Amino acid sequence: MTSRLREALHTAATDVPAYPVYERALATARRSRRRVALAAGAALMLVVLVGLVLPPGRTPAVDPAANADAALPDRIALPPIGTLHATDRPRLGSASVIFSGQAPRLQGWDEDGIVGVVSADSDRYRIMSIGYEAPAGEKVLLSPDGRYVARPSGSQDDPRIDIIDLVAGRTRRLPSKVADSVSAVPLAWSPDGRQLVVLDDKPVGFNGATYTTVLSIVTLDGERWTQFADGAQEAHFGSAVAFAPDRTRLAYQYGRTVAVTDLAGRELSSFRLPAESWLAGKGAWRADGALTLVTRQGGSTSWSLSRVDPRTGRDVGPLRLPDVSGVTAIRLLGWGPDGSAVVVAYQPEPLSPDRFDQPLEMDQRTAYPNVRSVRVLALSPGAAAPRAMMTALEQVLAVDVADGVISGGRIRDARPPGGVGGRFWFWTVLITVLVTGIAAYRGRKGLSRWIGDRLPRTW
Repeated sequence: MTSRLREALHTAATDVPAYPVYERALATARRSRRRVALAAGAALMLVVLVGLVLPPGRTPAVDPAANADAALPDRIALPPIGTLHATDRPRLGSASVIFSGQAPRLQGWDEDGIVGVVSADSDRYRIMSIGYEAPAGEKVLLSPDGRYVARPSGSQDDPRIDIIDLVAGRTRRLPSKVADSVSAVPLAWSPDGRQLVVLDDKPVGFNGATYTTVLSIVTLDGERWTQFADGAQEAHFGSAVAFAPDRTRLAYQYGRTVAVTDLAGRELSSFRLPAESWLAGKGAWRADGALTLVTRQGGSTSWSLSRVDPRTGRDVGPLRLPDVSGVTAIRLLGWGPDGSAVVVAYQPEPLSPDRFDQPLEMDQRTAYPNVRSVRVLALSPGAAAPRAMMTALEQVLAVDVADGVISGGRIRDARPPGGVGGRFWFWTVLITVLVTGIAAYRGRKGLSRWIGDRLPRTW
């Protein structure tokens, strides 16, 4: 190699910039640590979100009968925005009241019917979406112990009854076993909560111009589906149904007739109703074996209760209970420990009509457009006027109360929740995390430089 070539190579080597091996190694290590930290944080957040959404494998057993503090709240309000659903965690446990109506928070974003649920021993509220107008106490029923809610599926392709367990947070489906049924609706719970009366409608003829109504007694496990009555839909079979306290008989109304059957479906007796009278409701049976009727007084807005012999329909003496005035209808829920009749009173909408069509009169009287609000009243023997047990806001138009709460007779001072519910916070946190994560990902290069500039230098 000549000296000239040697000098040229030396000059070229001198002009090559030095590679910062140490500095580049530190920068690479910093990036690796940041990526690992971000990945670990994302994985941890994912685990937390999955834990919130998915239930754990086992549900602790809760005995609803052990709830000695069950009581009727003296007022109910609308569920807060973002209220947890009936099957969400933490579990609600047994309920005292369910309610429905046309208030904005009971309609949902897509106008589907929402039923509110109130805990048996506190002011915790939950909701369940029905999908269509289904009044509480008429199509959505609370079990006697407050643990279960029975509701219709609302599907013609899959007619069934859904049983929601408020303690375990599970839903049990009871598909209809009536051939060609297009609708299944629960009508009444047995006193022990082990059976339901279910109404099915099935079309008559190819075009379904008319329907037949079928009444069945269904066990809660769905194994037995005993049909005991059927007839033309126009007869309104099951417009009111009541189980006897001894669980051996039930009474139901169709048209202007009340029939009494045993649980095998054998009719024991039947009688015609007096004018302006109806079977009083799910609490129609008295402890003395008589049936209770609700009667409107001479074209007025005054309503009273009377008792009749279930075999003949003959009046068996006055009840000495106060009348309820200024309402469009009343429905008997049950009997308190002091002998009081506990009723739902329907406050009329100012524009509701004065006269209704027979035989749909009672259904029309309690229909949402004709009701402004509802109250639960106690009609005590010898009292001069009804006593308010529970009030509700306007546009809360239907309620049902657990039989155990009625027979217990306890009323508590309610403090309905305000603000927003648990689902609001869940979605707020989730959306915040997602937005923050997207923003961090899109600005990751600038964030990396910002973090790198602030890390301590060790060289």
